[in-house]
Amino acid sequence: MAVEPKHMDGKNKGNVKLYALSTCIWCGKTKKLLSELNVGYDCIDVDLLDFDDQQEVLKEMRKYNPGGGFPTMVIDDKDCIVGFDEEKIKTRFEDK
Repeated sequence: MAVEPKHMDGKNKGNVKLYALSTCIWCGKTKKLLSELNVGYDCIDVDLLDFDDQQEVLKEMRKYNPGGGFPTMVIDDKDCIVGFDEEKIKTRFEDK
């Protein structure tokens, strides 16, 4: 992918990529929760990209989430959490 995601510091809990919108309240809540859980992740705010990059990123995102909703979190290129699902996110990342 030509678009470089912004890396957010935290513990390495797998390859976590978040596709988000900068103005989306649910995307913001997801980012905040990942930060609280100290999860390192890569983030792409799709709405801040130019048109061509947006199309490229959306095409990649739809491989995991054909519906195309935000936020879309992809973990280790296989698991996908769509929307702000606090329980699923906590279950996946909280230290046991």
